[in-house]
Amino acid sequence: MFADAFRWLKLFALEAHDLALSKLDRNSARDREDVRFLASRAPLDPVILVDRYHSEMRPYLVNVDRHDLTIHLWLDMLEGS
Repeated sequence: MFADAFRWLKLFALEAHDLALSKLDRNSARDREDVRFLASRAPLDPVILVDRYHSEMRPYLVNVDRHDLTIHLWLDMLEGS
């Protein structure tokens, strides 16, 4: 219909592991449900999730112990579902 209308438009989206990690800081009940839902629709590999957490997020966090606990709880949550 409008073949050239979006010639310069570029859309970017987070990959599933990065989207899940974006929920880590707040860690509300809704965030946990979002991650569960995401895991049911997109394959979340625990190894990739932990690797990205350690390499891309953890070096920049202030309360590392809290986030370490959260990622471990999430892994247990995802393993059980």
